[in-house]
Amino acid sequence: MGLARKLGVMGGTFDPIHFGHLAIAEEARIALGLDQVLFVPAGRPWFKAEDPVTDATHRLTMVELAVEPNIHFIASDIEVERPGPTYSIDTLTQLADEHGPDTELYLLLGVDALMELHRWRAPKRVLEMARVVGIGRRGVGGFDLESLDETFPGASGRIILLDGPSIDISGVEIRRRVTAGRSIRYLVPNAVEDYIRRQRLYQPDEKEHEVG
Repeated sequence: MGLARKLGVMGGTFDPIHFGHLAIAEEARIALGLDQVLFVPAGRPWFKAEDPVTDATHRLTMVELAVEPNIHFIASDIEVERPGPTYSIDTLTQLADEHGPDTELYLLLGVDALMELHRWRAPKRVLEMARVVGIGRRGVGGFDLESLDETFPGASGRIILLDGPSIDISGVEIRRRVTAGRSIRYLVPNAVEDYIRRQRLYQPDEKEHEVG
């Protein structure tokens, strides 16, 4: 039997990935003693099924560029390569099969996403397969673990709440700034900024890249 390993799993559309994502992942890595954090761009996110999302190949490439400087961060194509809508339970199941019982999975997400747990596919199974880490802004509450136990008995024992760094950056704002010709320097890593420029992502005259 190998040494126990802690693997963080951070999913999202990453459209584009920005410093807010990276800072939250680093905060969780240190606070929880994670060996690595896996960044998993969604292929076809079920919660944005009606919204246009930038092609997964571009989003995955931007994640790869963003995480490259940190030896503890890894980009994963596990959801990009999977056909159909993206569900956390499918990703956790695949990761558990690949890494084995000696790896403990920590699903990293924002507290706002945690509040939607009841809408997820197989939420009880998700809680069985991973520790769920809800990350919020410092000093901001709003999530009641006891009320969650009423819906999912014992759930609070599988959930960890962390205060994340207060970095107010959103993918929506970044896309709007690019479309308007404004700078996104210091919002995304330089390599991601260069990639967006070279690929002409989020440009109003490039219909395939438009995002609402």
